[in-house]
Amino acid sequence: MTILVTRPSPFGEQLVSRLRVLGRVAYHAPLIDFAPGGDLPILPQALQQQREGDLVFVLSQHSVNYANSVMGRAGLPWPTKPRYYAIGRNTALALHRITSLPVEFPQERQISETLLLLPALQKLDGKQAMILRGNGGRELLGDTLRERGANVSYYECYQRSPVHYDGAEQSAHWQRAGVDTLVVTSGEMLQQLYNLVPDYYRASWLLRCRLIVVSERLATQARDLGWSTIRVAENADNDALIRAL
Repeated sequence: MTILVTRPSPFGEQLVSRLRVLGRVAYHAPLIDFAPGGDLPILPQALQQQREGDLVFVLSQHSVNYANSVMGRAGLPWPTKPRYYAIGRNTALALHRITSLPVEFPQERQISETLLLLPALQKLDGKQAMILRGNGGRELLGDTLRERGANVSYYECYQRSPVHYDGAEQSAHWQRAGVDTLVVTSGEMLQQLYNLVPDYYRASWLLRCRLIVVSERLATQARDLGWSTIRVAENADNDALIRAL
């Protein structure tokens, strides 16, 4: 098994390092890079305006890091009045380590669908809900919170941008290296990888690789694109990806 990890730095690099310690052959080719988001300047004031029992959703560790950086520059602590939620355990732990505040997250599948099953999120009339995320992304969380009575505001904490490669050159390199297993952690990156690889290498190599993804939704997208050997990891963290591999 020769593994290509496409998740961004630093988590992609960390995963490759752990796989190599375990004796696996693994390479890192991040498909997405990050930059500060457009809403960071207004985020500290918006957080300070949260009332008792309002809701703050932090969707990734990148959101935590960028938001905390701007809070520090503003000289403001994270407010204690709102209730904090995260999609996954690692994001929740990252926020808790910074703030010492409780952060709720789903114990089962770490996706929006299971987060929305939490009892405290069923009736939200009059609540303010801030969603801290990157540019774009799914609208399921915000749409469902609105349906349950919350006033939802999105705050772009970071921007994702594609990392550019020469598709033919990289595809030939990966095929020569014997890559037969791909780790892809978002639909955006899956589509980007599919588009990057030219038709010849797509048919002869890419779609024949085993694919490790992090949700059934992503597995369905992969099947629609033409992959047949797909495994769904329990979650998107590196521990779960290693277990899947």
